[in-house]
Amino acid sequence: MFTNEMITSFNELEISLYNYIIKNSEKVIYMRIRELADQTHVSTSTILRFCRKINCDGFSEFKVKLKLYLDRKEQSNLKSTKYFLSEFVERTMKGNFEAFIQDTAELVAKSGKVIFFGTGSSGILAEYGARYFSSLGKFASFIKDPFYPINSKDLKDSTAIILSVSGETDYTLKLANLLKSEGSKIVSITNSKNCTLAKISDINIAYYVTEVYLGEANITTQIPVIYILEETAHTIKRIYEID
Repeated sequence: MFTNEMITSFNELEISLYNYIIKNSEKVIYMRIRELADQTHVSTSTILRFCRKINCDGFSEFKVKLKLYLDRKEQSNLKSTKYFLSEFVERTMKGNFEAFIQDTAELVAKSGKVIFFGTGSSGILAEYGARYFSSLGKFASFIKDPFYPINSKDLKDSTAIILSVSGETDYTLKLANLLKSEGSKIVSITNSKNCTLAKISDINIAYYVTEVYLGEANITTQIPVIYILEETAHTIKRIYEID
């Protein structure tokens, strides 16, 4: 709820207010503005200025956002990994899901170059995917830096496999568009087909699990992504064995 940019913009009084809210969030959501002012020894105008700095029109909106933030933290502790695994199996592994993996494997098998990309936890899995594909006989590379210089001469016969939970990360979308404009085929692995990355991809594999946050951190399970990567790599190996 509080970004680094927001915190660095606080003055001394606002920092003291922030520290009180962090330590007493469960009480603050039920306080009136005057009660909070008395407890923190600041004026109501300081509280309102604080609210505006964190993109809230007033104290009432701030309390609503704070409660949603606390609820989201609580929800993240309610369900085990087993729940999300079963959710993935029930929601996703039906219909055309395996067909999308087959289509991806066929596309990658025909490609001269395979590039993996992702940021954050998706970046860690993208690096794992490149290593796993290479181990099973299809050499793949991993781009860690979204600003990495792209040589268009090498992309006409390439496939980029891009990982993103939301499919809306700015850096990821910029690189996907650049790769696409240079002739690379785009395969995206996202949590939903209703995202920008999915819409600009040649193939999208969506796994549909409930997104979970711990504070500002997205801790949505990545088990479906590991399954998709490994199953795709195995399918590619089978294609080579048949050929």
